[in-house]
Amino acid sequence: MSEAVVVNNVEENRYEARVDGKLAGFAEYQAARELVVFTHTEVDPAFEGQGVGSALARAGLDDVREKGLRVLPLCPFIRDWIGKHRDYVDLVYGAKPSTVTD
Repeated sequence: MSEAVVVNNVEENRYEARVDGKLAGFAEYQAARELVVFTHTEVDPAFEGQGVGSALARAGLDDVREKGLRVLPLCPFIRDWIGKHRDYVDLVYGAKPSTVTD
């Protein structure tokens, strides 16, 4: 099995993950000028447990970071994923800046 390739399908307002050319999952969003609201993430049952959801979350959040935007994770999957990957918490709209130092 190949690794998931994630692209931003701007026309559909969603990040799409494809494995061997097949749509394996997507993360829907609504975009505003300074904010991206993740509303729903879905992985095809045939691809569950293969890292497709994580690939979608990471690619979508990395894209948000690259654009200098913030995120509002209404989708429970994206919200939980951010909770497990603390280096993405700073993207969350309304999150306090980190005070962690080396």
